[in-house]
Amino acid sequence: MTVTVRFAPSPTGYLHIGSARTALFNWLFARHHGGKMLLRIEDTDRERSTQDAVEAIYKGLEWLGIPWDETPLHQVDHQLRHVEVANELLSKGMAYYCYCSPEELEAMREEAREKKLPPRYDGRWRDRDPSEAPKDIKPVIRFKSPQEGETVIHDMVQGEVRVPNQQMDDLIILRADGTPTYNLSVVVDDHDMAITHVIRGDDHLTNMFRQFHIFQAMGWKIPHYAHIPLIHGPDGAKLSKRHGALGVGAYREMGYLPEALRNYLLRLGWSHGDAEIISTEEAIAWFDLDHVGKSPARFDFAKLTNLNGHYIREADNDYLLKSLLPLLESKLGTTVNAEGRDFLKRGMNGLKQRAKTLVELTDSCLFYLAPQPLAEDARKFVEGEGHQILKMMEGHLEALPESSWTESQLENYAREIAEEKEIKLGKMAQPLRVALTGTTVSPSVFEIMHVLGKDKTLERLRLIA
Repeated sequence: MTVTVRFAPSPTGYLHIGSARTALFNWLFARHHGGKMLLRIEDTDRERSTQDAVEAIYKGLEWLGIPWDETPLHQVDHQLRHVEVANELLSKGMAYYCYCSPEELEAMREEAREKKLPPRYDGRWRDRDPSEAPKDIKPVIRFKSPQEGETVIHDMVQGEVRVPNQQMDDLIILRADGTPTYNLSVVVDDHDMAITHVIRGDDHLTNMFRQFHIFQAMGWKIPHYAHIPLIHGPDGAKLSKRHGALGVGAYREMGYLPEALRNYLLRLGWSHGDAEIISTEEAIAWFDLDHVGKSPARFDFAKLTNLNGHYIREADNDYLLKSLLPLLESKLGTTVNAEGRDFLKRGMNGLKQRAKTLVELTDSCLFYLAPQPLAEDARKFVEGEGHQILKMMEGHLEALPESSWTESQLENYAREIAEEKEIKLGKMAQPLRVALTGTTVSPSVFEIMHVLGKDKTLERLRLIA
């Protein structure tokens, strides 16, 4: 058996962070077992589905590094097939026409509300002769759900799950306008796509029983089910925008690296011993459903941000520069020239040590591209004694030959001058830092001087001194 899973989002908005985790779990499960992950766009809700949302799903998955196999399937393109199955269930006696009026259905709901029961259809057309049908009502087709006993399903995450069949009413599988409903379409598509494992959020647990019965009625092989607990906020409440219930694109804009977000989502509800930093290769080798927890995972922005900082520090400098350039150019309103790119690339080792997001990294590297205005708390370091130090250092640095303009030699030279003038090195370095960057916090000032080169360094010192 070839393991085949599917990620099946509805294109009614952005790619939600919870949906992204579901896609990741599906993809890792498929890769771990040498199988494939298919992408199905569940777009039968024509009023709410948009092409922009479809594109957001594609772009979100591509950015996260979660590739799918084969051409994506659009559920709406298979509606005739879904209708065909509804009619087959009808001919087998596993479904029936229901002629209830809107008023009758509302009366059923009202009665349920009064009794404090879930609203449900009472089955009044289940065994009724269609000859009694009113002429002015277009019928729906309802599936004949089992009424006695219970349904027991082994879920690969939740374990054994059971429900008394009397709790399941007869769901509509074909609306009065002839369009199929979600639970029918999903079953038909899962069968036709040869899906072996359905891995999704546990908000679909009730749907599992309805879909299970349709599979049985058609005599089709039932896939294995795995329902993953949803993601909650750090306070244990349902995930909302204040917790991080945002689209994947928002995380990109906030400066998170895709590999960091992927690693974080993997660890939300799944574990492999004490491992926290997990490469893609390790994730594929280790992932299975046995270690998916049964309790909701809690989203923690601080943990994600710290993890992102680790990935930034470990990232290849060329890769970081490529990731930074769109943010930088958007902020500057112009392209970064070759000299600026060279400064950034050579200064990246120092820049990336403190940054936890690409946005922070963008802000911290602007000084390499142009002199920056002095921060309010930095001005005092280039006044009075600081200004005298800058004037002194300008003369000494001007005399230093180009061949000695390296980070280590610049630091050694500054130490010698500091000892000679009986000034602490830090007291000398801070005015230099402020003059070169406009701030009091930066990579090593000697690294900055080396990257900028002699002419640019002196040019900036003269602006202040």
